[in-house]
Amino acid sequence: MAGNVELLNSVLAQARTENRAALVGYLPAGFPTVDGGIRAMTEMLDGGCDIVEVGLPHSDPVLDGPVIQTADDIALRGGIKIVDVIRTVREVHAATGAPVLCMTYWNPVDAYGVERFAADLAEAGGAGCILPDLPVEESEVWRKAAAQHGLATVFVVAPSSRDARLAKITAAGTGFVYAASLMGVTGTRESVGREAQDLVDRTRATTTLPVCVGLGVSNAEQAAEVAQFADGVIVGSAFVKRLLTADGDIDAGLTGVRALAGELAEGVRKRT
Repeated sequence: MAGNVELLNSVLAQARTENRAALVGYLPAGFPTVDGGIRAMTEMLDGGCDIVEVGLPHSDPVLDGPVIQTADDIALRGGIKIVDVIRTVREVHAATGAPVLCMTYWNPVDAYGVERFAADLAEAGGAGCILPDLPVEESEVWRKAAAQHGLATVFVVAPSSRDARLAKITAAGTGFVYAASLMGVTGTRESVGREAQDLVDRTRATTTLPVCVGLGVSNAEQAAEVAQFADGVIVGSAFVKRLLTADGDIDAGLTGVRALAGELAEGVRKRT
């Protein structure tokens, strides 16, 4: 079975035709539980997200700040396995029909088996993979498997990336480009900053792929700010916080993530 890269492309293109940015939500699988995570991601999509990223919890998530690290730790202590991540992708996509990607560091994929991981992700209806720590120079084996199975390969670019480096990265990627809005780790911030717009402009000069901005967006106002210049707005830590602050009350947490998705969805539609 082929993966859903074309669905991902279609959803991003549709957002563009509507003169808005796409809203991309993120949660780690297995948080607060496997079933709870599936329900939360479904609520995010039903509430207004266009796309969801399912995180594969990692013991040393170098891109992720303390909020997502806390969620990863809860998932890992709960015994999360790659099979649970694949199940999460399958059930969220089946419930919503939306594009669902996996965001993972490279070691778990390599240990699981590159071909096996790509095949299983595609069979579950996955649309692709975001691989923040996989150097483009070492990505050929993955990119070949992903292309064979109909999966996007999304690379991360940062403000420190020089123009020649951006061109090399974007030439290898598919689906969209993940633009890290600032140097540092994931987390909510008071302001997204001008670095993000500069990075998007420089990235767009190298590719026709959509450019989606993550790291730091936590509310409708910031989503609206980023939507002025980006093709997509990626939000993770703010969704995790809604579940953490529910303090074990899953229904309250689900209500919180759905409400946040609705607020952010309004934000990405406020283009001037």
